[in-house]
Parts: sequence; structure tokens; C-alpha cells
Amino acid sequence: MQMIQKFQTGQIVSLEHGDRKLYAEVIQVVISRQLCWVRPLLLVAFTQELPLLTDLRDASDLLWYVNLFQPALDTEVISLLSQVLAKQPKPGHISDAKQQLNQFLHESWQAQKESTEC
Repeated sequence: MQMIQKFQTGQIVSLEHGDRKLYAEVIQVVISRQLCWVRPLLLVAFTQELPLLTDLRDASDLLWYVNLFQPALDTEVISLLSQVLAKQPKPGHISDAKQQLNQFLHESWQAQKESTEC
């Protein structure tokens, strides 16, 4: 049986897929279902120049497989979050951010599904 991550409420975790990484705050770990209830904070696309940040604080909470999350390092999260917190949201930002999150989750789900089918 797979070992379940021991995340704490309020801990920042990350979910990586390709050149993007989702950072989220742990609300609760549902051990019986091996799921993690998280609140998305930001989606980072790592490019050759500066990372592209998408503020997801207004997005819906997620239930996702706990074993796919990794603990996020304070040093990386603090610098990224401070950039997002310093800016005012732009009009239309919320729907664009949710669309980017949905696309990221869909691609991550497909990749996970394909890796377990092989």
C-alpha cells in the first residue's frame, strides 16, 4: 500500500505537470479516500525568462489525490506569493485564471491516467 503524505492544515503544497506548477493550501487530508482538499493559490508557468504567475485565490477548492502533491519549499513560495499579493486583480482575470486552472488539471489528470494504464 502506498504511503500517504503527512500534510498539515495550512501547509502549502505543489502539484507539478510539465513546465507548470500549482501551489495550494491544504484544508484537509481525507485519508480514507487518499485525497487532499486544497485551496488553489497560484499557477506558475516556468519559462526561459521570468515565471508567469496566475493568481488563483478566487478559484474553487479542489479534492485531488494526495500522493500527487509535494510539500512546497517556503523559499520558493514566499517570493512567488509576494509578487501576486502586490498586484491588484485585472478585470476578467478570474474567469481566465479558472480556465487556466481547469486546463492544467485536465492535462495533469490525463497524464496520470495514461501513466497508470501502462
